[in-house]
Amino acid sequence: MRILTAGVFALAGLIFFTSFDTAKGTNIRTDASMLKLSDLIHERSRKNGELDESNGALREDIESLAERDDGSTRAEDDKLADLERRAGTQKLKGEAITVTLNDAPPDATAKLPGYPEPQPDYLVIHQQDLQAVVNAMWQGGAEGIKVMDQRLISTSAVRCVGNTLILQGRVYSPPYRITAVGDPEKLKKALAASPAIQNYMVYVNVYGLGWKVEDEGSVTLPGYSGTVDLQYAKPVE
Repeated sequence: MRILTAGVFALAGLIFFTSFDTAKGTNIRTDASMLKLSDLIHERSRKNGELDESNGALREDIESLAERDDGSTRAEDDKLADLERRAGTQKLKGEAITVTLNDAPPDATAKLPGYPEPQPDYLVIHQQDLQAVVNAMWQGGAEGIKVMDQRLISTSAVRCVGNTLILQGRVYSPPYRITAVGDPEKLKKALAASPAIQNYMVYVNVYGLGWKVEDEGSVTLPGYSGTVDLQYAKPVE
């Protein structure tokens, strides 16, 4: 019995040693779990994108059927078209600019004297940076805005977890591209006048965060293709 017990402990010790040697100081179980979670998030994001495209195609079919004579007046049709344009569910064509934000290099150092060496937080794009650009574009008279490949509407929320953007059920990594249709000069002036963007530009100049403003010429923004139903909490009865 003692020999058997000693053998069991020896085998357990060998397993622990093998696990330790394989892990090299890392948590094997946690790493595997995080990998699976990351794969699940990206798969769900891809699926949501496919559903958005399908929803958009069905909406176009419905609109095509609605164009048939339904007894509405020309004034009513014009009013409906104006509401759809304002809601962002229709394509929008016009002159546009694009702002691109990107993380700084991981080995970045302070480029100007008098500034501390960067903390990890200094080198990544944050939610507030994306929101600052979107808000400035609206302030500059943007008729429509697209973040990455999605059109923003009144209920859109630009949110980040770490430096990963979560927008309308889909996830994105930097670089982030924000395109606005409107008067290019007014849009640029609004960007330059934004206090939040002025603060961001300090990090651009000192630590190398990415910032690029480009004239796009005439572009066509996609219509919003997701659900427009409002979702809200309900008390338990």
